[in-house]
Amino acid sequence: MRKLVTLFVVLALVALSGAALAGKVGSGCTFKGKKLQGKVQIVTSFPDIKVQVVSSFPDLKVQKVSSFPDKCGKWQIVSSFPDFKIQIVNSFPDIKIQYVSSFPGVP
Repeated sequence: MRKLVTLFVVLALVALSGAALAGKVGSGCTFKGKKLQGKVQIVTSFPDIKVQVVSSFPDLKVQKVSSFPDKCGKWQIVSSFPDFKIQIVNSFPDIKIQYVSSFPGVP
């Protein structure tokens, strides 16, 4: 009986740790294989990534630029031909971002 309880506890911890790691920005500034830099289109349906804008503890700091979105966290908002699409949500985001005026990237 004791071994069975221990097994359930271990499985629960593994499941919770996997859920905690899900949705984080990778070390290469990627999420789901998409580089988090470049031209971004904001959509209301069928996004590549669901994003919540926060004022603290972001997964990624984002700087909006008008040209040369060539570094991690630099996004140029476009209406066509995006590198990836995002949907702004209030709950259950894939990642959380914070808009900054300088030093974009993974905090």
